[in-house]
Amino acid sequence: MVAAAPHKSVSKHSARRDVQHGGIRWDKKMSNNCAAALLVYTMMQIFFVLSFIETKGMSIAPYFGLVLLVAVIIPFCRKFEKRWVDMAGSGLTEQSIAAKFRSDQIVLWLLAIGLPFLFVGLITAVGPLL
Repeated sequence: MVAAAPHKSVSKHSARRDVQHGGIRWDKKMSNNCAAALLVYTMMQIFFVLSFIETKGMSIAPYFGLVLLVAVIIPFCRKFEKRWVDMAGSGLTEQSIAAKFRSDQIVLWLLAIGLPFLFVGLITAVGPLL
């Protein structure tokens, strides 16, 4: 009887190298930040921006605008995630990785929180002209 060799399951994610320094999964941290920022951005769009673009009657245009505004930020979030996945073989020190992470994190959250206010500013500025 021939004994079967032990079979280890290999996930499809184990083939890529993760950005991990000192036990910290920087790519996962950025992915979590992107998800949270996208959620906050979407909620701000729904509750803050939508109140400024509501129209009288049964117009569906503000809701299409909302979908468009949410779709605008998704490529930026993907860019941040991809940058951190691609940074796996960078050979940077722990301090430089942490500094780059913090910099990207600040930009991400400024976009997520600042863009709804920018949209409201544009709506209030352009509204009287229309």
